[in-house]
Amino acid sequence: MWDEAFPSFLIGLREGLEAGLIVSILVATLVRFGHKARLPQVWTGVAAAIALSLSFGAVLTFTAANLSGHAQEAFGGVLSLIAVGFVTAMVFWMRRSARTLSAELKEKVQASLAMGAGALVLTSFLAVGREGLETSLFLWTNVRTAGESTGPLLGAAVGLVLSAGLCWGLYRRALKMNLTRFFTITGVGLIVVAAGVLGYGLRDLQESGLVGGGSSYAFDLSGHLDASSWYATLVQGTLNLTVTMTVLQVVGYLAYLCIVMTLFVEGVRGGKTAPAAGKAAQGEATQGEKAGAAAPEAAGPARSGRPRWAVPTALVAVPVVVAGAVIAVSDGKQGSSATVSVSEQECGKGFSTPLPGQQVFQMHNTGDKVSEVYLVNPASGAVYGEIEGLAPGTTRALTATIGSGDYAWRCVPTGGTSVTSAAVHVTGGGQVKAVKPVAEDDLKGPLDAYKDYVDKGLATLLTQTQKLQADVHGGDLATAKADWLTAHLQYASLGAAYGTFADLDGKIDGRPDGLADKAQDKDFTGFLRLEYGLWHGQSAADLTPVADQLAADVAKLGQDFPGQDFDPGDLPLRAHEILENTLQFELTGDTDQGSGTNLATTQANLAGTRELLTVLQPLLDERDPQLLPRVDAGMKRVGDLVASAHKPEGWTALEQLPADARRQLNGATGQLLEDLAPIPALLEIRKAA
Repeated sequence: MWDEAFPSFLIGLREGLEAGLIVSILVATLVRFGHKARLPQVWTGVAAAIALSLSFGAVLTFTAANLSGHAQEAFGGVLSLIAVGFVTAMVFWMRRSARTLSAELKEKVQASLAMGAGALVLTSFLAVGREGLETSLFLWTNVRTAGESTGPLLGAAVGLVLSAGLCWGLYRRALKMNLTRFFTITGVGLIVVAAGVLGYGLRDLQESGLVGGGSSYAFDLSGHLDASSWYATLVQGTLNLTVTMTVLQVVGYLAYLCIVMTLFVEGVRGGKTAPAAGKAAQGEATQGEKAGAAAPEAAGPARSGRPRWAVPTALVAVPVVVAGAVIAVSDGKQGSSATVSVSEQECGKGFSTPLPGQQVFQMHNTGDKVSEVYLVNPASGAVYGEIEGLAPGTTRALTATIGSGDYAWRCVPTGGTSVTSAAVHVTGGGQVKAVKPVAEDDLKGPLDAYKDYVDKGLATLLTQTQKLQADVHGGDLATAKADWLTAHLQYASLGAAYGTFADLDGKIDGRPDGLADKAQDKDFTGFLRLEYGLWHGQSAADLTPVADQLAADVAKLGQDFPGQDFDPGDLPLRAHEILENTLQFELTGDTDQGSGTNLATTQANLAGTRELLTVLQPLLDERDPQLLPRVDAGMKRVGDLVASAHKPEGWTALEQLPADARRQLNGATGQLLEDLAPIPALLEIRKAA
C-alpha cells in the first residue's frame, strides 16, 4: 500500500507545506505587528478554503461515480490532464517565489490590514484555497489511478500532518530549512509523478474512445515481468508506469518529462546566478516590517448586531451546501427508482422519459407468470439492462445507464406472449453501449463448426489411445509414457469443461478427489489413473485393464458425441470455463499424478480455447470489436510463459518453476480470465419479442 501512498504523500507534504508556510507567515506578521485580534479573520479564510477543497473533492467523487463507464474514463482523463497542468504551474511558481515568499506575503498583509477584515479573510482564503483545490484534484486522480482509496488517502494525510509539524517548527523558530532547495527537490519529484499522471490520463482518454491508438502498444512486458510483483506495483504506484503501455502514453510521458524537466532545471540554475534580487526583496520586506511596526494598529471593524460567528459559519457552509446541491442533482438523475410493471397486460406501465445518466428502476411483476424483462432499443433490439426469473408479485431493482436514444421495456413471460412497451426518446445524454441480442439460430453455425472440430479430434484421440493401449499390452512402458502424453494433450485440446462430454469426461479424465482410496480406488480410471501407474512403477499387467478401459471409454465417446444434446447457450461458457479449470486444477498441480506435465496440459487447454474463440469471432466482433484483440494479447502472454517451460529434455514440472515465473503465469492467466469473462454475457441467448 505504501507504493500507492507515496505520490499522495509527496503532494500532501508539498501542498501542505506551501499552504502552511503562507498561513504561518500571515500569523507571524499579525503577531509581530501587534494585531492578534485579527487572527480569527485568517482562520476564517483558512476554514472556508478547507471547506471548499473538501467540497470540491466530494463533487469529483460522487458525480464521476454516476457516469457511464466510457464517460468516467473520459472524465478521469480530462481531469488528469488538468491536474498535470495545475501541478506544473505550481512547481514553476514555487521555484520562482521560494526566495521572496515571505516578503510578498507580508506586503499583502499590510495591504489587507489597511483594507479591513474582508481583505484579510480573502487573502488567507485565496492563499490556502488554491493549494487545497490542487490537492483535492491531484488526490482524486491518484485514488482513481490506484483503484482504491486507503493508500492514497493515508499518504496524503501523513504528508499534511508532517507539513503542519514543519510549519509549526518554522513558526516557532525551532527549525530552519533551506526552502529553495526543498522546493527544487520536491519539484523534480512532482514533475516525474505528473508525467506518469499524464500517461494514465491519456490511457483513460483512449479507453473512452475520445483518443485513438488504444491498441497500438509501445511495449508489452507482461510476458517477462509479473504485474503483481512488489517492484512492478511500486513503479506503477509511484510513477504510473505499467508493464504494458501504448505509443501515445510513452510519447506523452517522455515529451512532458524532457520538456518540463529541462525548463525547470534551467530555471533553477538561472535563479542561482542572481541572488542579489532575493536579498533586495528581503531587504525591502525588512523595511516594510519596520514601517508596519511603527504604524498604529488599524482600527478594528465596527461591531454590528450580527453574532461574530455568523460570517465564518456562512463562509464555511456555502461551499458545502453548493457541493451538496450538485451531488443531489447528480444523484437525482439516477435515484428516482421509478416502479415499472412487468406483465403481458402492463409491460412498461409507470415508465416515463428518464433523465440521462445512471438510473435505478424497480421492476414489479404484476402478472401471474415468471418473466424476463429487458430494457431495449426498440429498433435494433439491443439490450441496456435485464432481469431474469422475476417471480409474480416480486420486485427487483434494475440499474442501467441512459444515454441519448430510444428506450422501451420488453417483457417475456414464461409460457406467455412477449410484449414490448411504448418507446420513449431521451436527449442530452452521451452514447451508451448496448448488447446486441443473440438468438439461438445465431449460435447454430459456431456450434456446428465446434462439433465438427471435436468429432475430428475424437477420431484422432481414438487412434492415439489404441496405440497407448498396445504399448501397455506389449510391456513397453517407456513408449507408453510418451504416447500417454500425446493422447492426453489431444483430449485436453478438445475443451472438456463442465460436462461437455457428460459422464464420460469423469471416466476418461477424472481426478481421484473424493474417492475413498484416492489413487488406489477401483473407481479411479482414465488418463490420470494410467499416469499414476506409469510414473509410480506399476507393472504392465497392473495397467492393462486401465488402458483397456480408457480405450473403450474413448471409443464410446466418439460414438455418442454426434448425437449428444448440446445447448447452444453453453458454447460461449466454454470460452471462459476451459481456462478456469486450468487455473483451478492444472496450475495448482491438483491433477498431477507423477508426470509433471501440467504445463503441457495448460498449453493444450489454450489451444481448445483458441478454437472456441475462432468459431465465435464473428459474433464477438459484431458486439465488441475491442474484446478479441485484448484476449489475443492475453493468450499470447500466457502461451509464451508456458512455452518457456518446455525445455529440450521435456516439460518443467510445475513445482520446479521459479516462484517469480509461477506468479507471472498465475497472474497472466487470471487477467486472461477477466478478459474472457464478458463473452458469456455478450453471447447470452435472449428471447425475442
